Amino acid sequence: MIVVEIQNETHHTCFSLEFACVPRIGEGLRLREANGDWASYDVLDVWYQPAGHAGPWVPYIHIRMTPEEVEAPDRDQRPERRRPANDTSRAVPIDEFLRKFEGERHHRPTAIALDPDIATQRR
Repeated sequence: MIVVEIQNETHHTCFSLEFACVPRIGEGLRLREANGDWASYDVLDVWYQPAGHAGPWVPYIHIRMTPEEVEAPDRDQRPERRRPANDTSRAVPIDEFLRKFEGERHHRPTAIALDPDIATQRR
């Protein structure tokens, strides 16, 4: 894990978090706020500074809360509160989804026989 120093422009705070890889400029992060809610942040800048004399270089990132989060007048009106992550209202059948990417002529559903008795009868 890589320890990354984070400078939060929205709250004017500095803290450290461990990441599997250093976030890049333009990527988004979800961080938990002091009140327990989650908020979206944009990575504005990434740089490295030496940790000490001849020590390893430490990554720093500069973040700011996304405009949607800042503009929401009420915490319950933020985008993720209005539409939960498991929202199924926009779900589409898998055949329709695949046709969009593969085209009508390339998409042919393949029947899969999971019952071994049925699979041997077809041979």
